[in-house]
Amino acid sequence: QAQLVESGGGLVQPGGSLRLSCAASATIFSNYAIAWYRQAPGKQRELVATVTRRGSANYTDSVKGRFTISRDTAKMTVYLRMDSLKPEDTAVYYCNVLDWRRQEPWGQGTQVTVSS
Repeated sequence: QAQLVESGGGLVQPGGSLRLSCAASATIFSNYAIAWYRQAPGKQRELVATVTRRGSANYTDSVKGRFTISRDTAKMTVYLRMDSLKPEDTAVYYCNVLDWRRQEPWGQGTQVTVSS
């Protein structure tokens, strides 16, 4: 049974918005900081945003001011709100535990395509 499940991707025009969801198991949600990563075609996976158990957020420079990470304790879900999307945001987006020593097997992710 997958401990982290991503959803919410799709095709959006430049300047548009999407909200990704990461449904986590209770153990993961309660104990670890969670991060969103992305991998574009031909590129390595990169860290996009992180949120601690207390809700403190951090972002890679390229998404600051456009993306917002948040967590909903009642739903055990971490969200990534993406605004002002650019073609270079096109990638498969994954969520996982931030601490690499505690990471779960990578899931299928959710595809985000920004194109007119």
